Amino acid sequence: MGELSRNGAIAKACSGTGPPLIRNLSLVTSITTILQNLNPQNPDLSPLKKFSPHLTPNVVIHVIKNLNRHPHHALHFFNWASDHYSHPPSCYAAITHLLLSHSLFSTAYSLLRRSNNLSDSLICTFINALGHRGDIRGAIHWFHKANTFLKGRCLFSCNAVLAVLVRANRVNIAKAIYDQVLAQGLLRPDVYTHTTVIRGLCKVGLVESARKVFDEMRCQPNMVTYNTLIHGFCRKGDMEAAKSVFDRLVGSESCKPDVVSFTTLIDGYSKKGELRQALRWLEEMVQRGCSPNVVTYNALIEGLCLSGEVDGAKKMMTRMRLNGVRDNVATDTSMLKGFCIVGKSDDAFKHLRGMISRGRKPDVKAYSVVVNEYCKIGKPSEAVSLLREMVATGVKPSVSSFNAVFRVFVDEGKVDEGFFLLKQMPRMGCSPNFLSYSIVVCGLCKVKGRMQQVEELVSDMVRNGHNLDATVYNCLLEGYCEEGDEEMALKTVYDIMDKNFVINQDTFCSFLKGLCAKGKLKEAETLFGEMQRRSQLSGKLESTGGILT
Repeated sequence: MGELSRNGAIAKACSGTGPPLIRNLSLVTSITTILQNLNPQNPDLSPLKKFSPHLTPNVVIHVIKNLNRHPHHALHFFNWASDHYSHPPSCYAAITHLLLSHSLFSTAYSLLRRSNNLSDSLICTFINALGHRGDIRGAIHWFHKANTFLKGRCLFSCNAVLAVLVRANRVNIAKAIYDQVLAQGLLRPDVYTHTTVIRGLCKVGLVESARKVFDEMRCQPNMVTYNTLIHGFCRKGDMEAAKSVFDRLVGSESCKPDVVSFTTLIDGYSKKGELRQALRWLEEMVQRGCSPNVVTYNALIEGLCLSGEVDGAKKMMTRMRLNGVRDNVATDTSMLKGFCIVGKSDDAFKHLRGMISRGRKPDVKAYSVVVNEYCKIGKPSEAVSLLREMVATGVKPSVSSFNAVFRVFVDEGKVDEGFFLLKQMPRMGCSPNFLSYSIVVCGLCKVKGRMQQVEELVSDMVRNGHNLDATVYNCLLEGYCEEGDEEMALKTVYDIMDKNFVINQDTFCSFLKGLCAKGKLKEAETLFGEMQRRSQLSGKLESTGGILT
C-alpha cells in the first residue's frame, strides 16, 4: 500500500496537475523520498529523470533543506540538477550552508570553484562557519583568500572576519585587519565595518581608540554606532565622554537618540551612584517623547537600591507600573539587594516570598541574594533550605552560594553539616570548585578525629581536577599533627617541600617538638636539615633550630 501511495504521488508530481504550491510540495516530497533511499556507495539517480523538466530553484532549495541530515545525498542531487537547468545564487547558497553545517569545507570549496560561483557572500558563509567552530586562523585564511580571488571586492567577507575576531576577543587582530583594509584602499568600509571595530575596542576597554575610529569614519554613523560608543564610555565610567557622544547624536541629521541611548546614559550614571543626574536624564528622555522601558526603570531602581535608597526605589517601581511598564525578576532582585544593603533582612525574605506568591519565579540571582543574606546574619540552615528549594523548583544554585554557606558552617564549628552538604552538591546540580573543598577541608582539619573525612574529600578534590595549594597542605599538616599521625604528617611535609610551597612555621615547629618529645630526634634532625637546605621557612629557620638543641 505504501509503495502504491508513493508511486501515485510521483505520477501526480510528474503530471503537472493541481495548484502550483501543491504541485511543488508533491515534487519535493517525491524527489526527497528517492534520494533518501539512495545507496551512497553507488548512487543511482536515473529515477529522478522524470522530474528534470519540472525543476525550479524553489524545488531544489526545498529538497536540499529536506536532506539536512544527508549532505552527500543533497550534493548528488545538486550536481544532477546542474545538468538539467542553471542554478541561481540562492541554490548555491543553500547547498553551501548545508555542506558547511556538516563541516564539509573542502567539498563546498571544490563545488564553488568548479562552478565559478565563489562569491563574496558565500565566502562570508565560510568565515562565519569557521568562526562558530572557533577556527580563528581558518576564518582569517578565508578572508585573505577572498581578497585574492575577488581583488578587494570582498566587503561581506571583511565584515564577517571582523565580527568573528571581535566575538573571540581577538580585537588586536581585528584592528590590524581594519587598518590594513584602510591602507590598501581596495574596498570601501561601510557602517557595519566601522561599528564592528568600535564594538571590539570598547569591549576590551580601549574606548579612546574606539572614539578615534568613530571620528575617522568614512561614512555616516548609525544608531548602533552611536549607542556602542556611548555604552563603551559608560562602562568605563567616563560619563563626560559618554555625554559628548550623546550630544553629537542629538545634533546628527541622520539619527536621533532612542530608548537605548537614554537608557545607556541612565545606567551609566546609576552605576556611578550619580542618581541625581540619572533621574535628570529620565526626565529629559520623557520630554523628548521617548518612553522608558523596563530596562530603563531597572537601571534606576538598581542604582537607588545599591545606594541604600530603598524608599526611592519603591517609588520608582510605582511610577513604572503607573506608566504601564511591567516589572520583572531583575526589578525584584534589585529590591532584594537594597533591603539587604540597608539591613532589612526580614523585608528581603518577605519580598522573595511575595515574588513567589505573585507567580513570579525567582532566578538564581534573586535566590543568591537571599542565601548570602542568611549566611551574613548567621543562619546557614535557612540558607540550605533555600538552596534545596531552588533545586526543587528547577533553579540551579551557584557555587558561590554554597561556598558562602560552607564558610558560615566552618566559622560556627558545624563542620559535619558542611561535609554532608559538600557531598550532596553534585546531586543538587552544582559541582564543587576548589574553594568549596578547601573551606570544608581546612575546617575539618581543625577538629580532632576528622582526618578520615578530610582524606575522603581530598580524594574527591583531586579526582575532580583540583590540585591542593599551600594553604590546604598546611591545613592537612596541622590536622595530622593534632591527630598525632606522625607518618602522614611527615609525608605531608615532604609533599609540601616537593611542590616548593612555603610551610607554616608554627605548625612545623609543633611537629618537630612532637617528634623530639617521642624520642625521634634523628628523624627530626633529618627533616630539619632537609628543610633548611631547601630554605622553605622564609628565612625563619634559626629560631626553629633551638628545638633540636
